[in-house]
Amino acid sequence: MTARIIDGKIISADLRGRVAAEVTRIKAEHGITPGLAVVLVGSDPASEVYVRSKHKQTQEAGMASFEHRLPADVAQADLLALIGQLNADPAVHGILVQLPLPKGLDSNAVIDAIDPAKDVDGLNPVNAGRLASGLFALTPCTPLGCIIMAKQVHASLEGMNAIVIGRSNLVGKPLVQLLLNENATVTIAHSRSRDLPALCRQADLVFAAVGKAEMVKGDWIKPGATVIDVGINRTPSPDGGKDKLVGDVAFHEAKDVAGAITPVPGGVGLMTVACLLVNTVRAASAIHGLPKPGV
Repeated sequence: MTARIIDGKIISADLRGRVAAEVTRIKAEHGITPGLAVVLVGSDPASEVYVRSKHKQTQEAGMASFEHRLPADVAQADLLALIGQLNADPAVHGILVQLPLPKGLDSNAVIDAIDPAKDVDGLNPVNAGRLASGLFALTPCTPLGCIIMAKQVHASLEGMNAIVIGRSNLVGKPLVQLLLNENATVTIAHSRSRDLPALCRQADLVFAAVGKAEMVKGDWIKPGATVIDVGINRTPSPDGGKDKLVGDVAFHEAKDVAGAITPVPGGVGLMTVACLLVNTVRAASAIHGLPKPGV
């Protein structure tokens, strides 16, 4: 048996198309253009790539895209002042500060400063608390993408056994809350968990978000399980060529056991930016008191 490949390219393109349709409708019915502001501090190459991609996709969806680039040695007070301006700007409905920030800047203080109503990364403690309480919240984009991908395979996740490997604030913890909202039975595992392979083998849904290349082996997977691989790890090419990207799951082993699996690259990563657009439309609608959009 070879697993069905859950294709992030197709799913994210469909989602972006639906976002663009909602943006067109909101503009036509209410005269509102959802706006996303991205703040990039310094010139980290990976962050530069992400910001370019976000800018392009925001514009393609018909939204307003605002980019703010600050030098790596910017003072914390100046960064917080910019966030204050964006919080007050009625044309901006979503604010994303590209992480990680350069050394010397306090990420937590920056995240805390973002208006929770515009916090499209879903990291502000107010949104984390609302999500945990089952209230409407802007949710981190990667976990949102994970749920959408799992629901491409299973119309309902209700009653399924799910394991989330990794307990970060960006992925693991919010993903657990989203799975609970779907009425799944959830185990959250991490580096201190005992007998992780045995825990994995009980799961119908495996979400690997631990940041260790190919840690989850094929014999950890229950036959027929759905595997969502969040990891993006660079590993040296065996022939000394360009580094290759691999996930947290040993794909070539797991695909012979799983029922469905996401590839790396071409999986969850593509969903993250698409879900950022979803959050921006949701934020714009909530800020203006409009009904929840159809994405």
